[in-house]
Amino acid sequence: MTTALYRRYRPENFAEVIGQQHVTEPLMQALRSGRVNHAYLFSGPRGCGKTTSARILARCLNCAAGPTDTPCGACESCLELARGGPGSLDVVEIDAASHGGVDDARELRERATFAPARDRFKIFILDEAHMVTPQGFNALLKIVEEPPEHVMFIFATTEPDKVIGTIRSRTHHYPFRLVPPDVLTGYLEQLCAAEGVSVGTGVLPLVIRAGAGSVRDSLSVLDQLVAGAADSTIDYERAVALLGYTHTTLLDDVVEAVAANDGASAFRVVERVISTGHEPRRFVEDLLERLRDLIVIAASGEAADAALRDVPTDQLTRMRAQATHLGPAELSRAADLVNATLTEMIGATSPRLHLELLVARLLLPAADDGAVGLAARLDRLERGWRAAPGGAGAAVEPPTPAPAEPSPPPAVEPPAPVERVVEVPAPAEVPAPAERPAPASSDVAPGEPAHPQSSAPIRPTSRVDAPTPVQPATSSRPPAGGRTSPSAAEPPRATPAAGGSARETAQPAAATPSSPGLDTEVLRRRWPEVLDTLRRLKVGTWARVSDHAQVGELTATTLRLVFANPVMATDLRGGIHNEMVQRAVRETLGFDVKVEVAVGDAASGVGPAGRAGAERRAPSGGESQPAEGRPIPQAVDRVRAEASWSDVEPPPDLDPVEPPYDDEPGGPRGGAVAPRLSARAAGEQAHAEAMRRTGATPSAVEDSPSPDDPDISGSHLSGPPLIAQMLGGTVIDEQVGDEL
Repeated sequence: MTTALYRRYRPENFAEVIGQQHVTEPLMQALRSGRVNHAYLFSGPRGCGKTTSARILARCLNCAAGPTDTPCGACESCLELARGGPGSLDVVEIDAASHGGVDDARELRERATFAPARDRFKIFILDEAHMVTPQGFNALLKIVEEPPEHVMFIFATTEPDKVIGTIRSRTHHYPFRLVPPDVLTGYLEQLCAAEGVSVGTGVLPLVIRAGAGSVRDSLSVLDQLVAGAADSTIDYERAVALLGYTHTTLLDDVVEAVAANDGASAFRVVERVISTGHEPRRFVEDLLERLRDLIVIAASGEAADAALRDVPTDQLTRMRAQATHLGPAELSRAADLVNATLTEMIGATSPRLHLELLVARLLLPAADDGAVGLAARLDRLERGWRAAPGGAGAAVEPPTPAPAEPSPPPAVEPPAPVERVVEVPAPAEVPAPAERPAPASSDVAPGEPAHPQSSAPIRPTSRVDAPTPVQPATSSRPPAGGRTSPSAAEPPRATPAAGGSARETAQPAAATPSSPGLDTEVLRRRWPEVLDTLRRLKVGTWARVSDHAQVGELTATTLRLVFANPVMATDLRGGIHNEMVQRAVRETLGFDVKVEVAVGDAASGVGPAGRAGAERRAPSGGESQPAEGRPIPQAVDRVRAEASWSDVEPPPDLDPVEPPYDDEPGGPRGGAVAPRLSARAAGEQAHAEAMRRTGATPSAVEDSPSPDDPDISGSHLSGPPLIAQMLGGTVIDEQVGDEL
């Protein structure tokens, strides 16, 4: 049987006592100056050195070379009071918890009258002094107040308030404190080196947390880990399992799942917590501590290293990314929810139920209609706003729910009306609704109104209802301009249930993870490594991905990245940036995947630029198609690219759109409205209207190549020379390198 660590390494002089310099230095000065009092009161938490300091003071007073502030360690008194010594007859330790009555106090008073057997002083150390009864203290009052010259009393207690005031006022009171983690970490490292034990990363912070600042408790925990260590090595996994704390992997997974709004991954973490035998309340407590650390990081920024010194560097890097993805308001709301749940779980009959409800509340900030929930939602919107290229000035439109998979029924009921702010040009007057006339020419320029005879503009409405899709039916009136009907242009929308919202209707169409959740969670944990590789390969791609993308889903062949901003997602849909992401994943993780881009939440991957983008581009019932046999004008792509920097949502197609036919003059039928145009498209439409009024015919965009056009393949040109010759471009600035 071995001796416990706290006994083998018990301090033998004041210099070896750690974390109590505010007590040891005044005592050493009193010994040097000869101003030692006859009674002392040492108070403080358990295991912080009260009784040990009392024994050291007794050694200093009874040392053959003393009284001195440093015992010699060679005389009989010092040897008897050493770590393995038998004890001295002139130093009496009494456990007041079992000897606190008035009879024990009277016996102590009688023993104090006798002179020391050998040493200079007869010293009485009363441990757990708060357990002495008031009658016992009253019996000791006289001898404590006026003791013989050879008698000294040292009271040690964890509750000094229970010591009666008449005794406390006759002593010198020295309060002991818990040892700071930094001091205790260095002390434990020295002990592990002396014992020849190797400690893994993150083990000592667990030991210090279990010891709660008590040196004796920390040494007891470390002694337990050393006893169960194989090959004199304490690894992190065994320490976590033995002490009952939550592994950092579980905490990382649940925090990243909440940040990505991935409910499936979050509830898989709950299942792992229960299946591995973790106590749900301990998991919630550890989660609250993690959220506290994230709040400190969000508030401190780069100075968080000083506040979280015991956190490993790699874990601190992951926590910085988590704090960035969640935001201060969301972190504060989550901490409040976790703290409230931790209180509710005390004495709960079903802790797992409370844990699952907590995860659900964390994933649904909209369910909290209070000020905290509103702040969390605003913080999420602001982070999406800042992610836009235009900064605070860019327009951010809430995501449109995705339509259900097409299964064409004979008739489709209209969805619930949705208010939208639109700016419409003056609609043209139309003839009686007996016949639907076709436009005068199929070569109408993009953005040009279909009815040139209109001259009186109508005041645009500020808020109108969204268009109601008509029921597809056979009609004798042909579609204008050879356009396809709305039912052929896009699949019919699913009819929402009565009273249901558009978001509820779109949920069945959301993408469901096809790969095990563990794969996606592992990728999220290793995503900083992929970003480091991507930064080495191409800085421009790294800037786009690290600031605006989150890992949505990983399958056997596909990696889906989710962007909150549709404009930033466009750069990653193909080209060199997409290839660089694939290469970074291959070099870091060792497998090839196809990188797909989605816009919206990481849990669904559907957003304004995903499948729901078609709804927004064709609000009047299906996206208009060009006339059969006529190619799409080349100016469309250019106008879209220019408009994308001023509007977050993609502009509508610039083909002439057939205006709705009116049942009555002056108002569109069914509340249909024209799509909102960007600033450039509206300008082109106004210019075309002015040209028509003056009788001039606007030049149409060249759709088909002329026989005398130069052959690009025969010119053997590429790059800037080709652009300069074919398009008349001019080099404004030239930048070299991967900064872009």
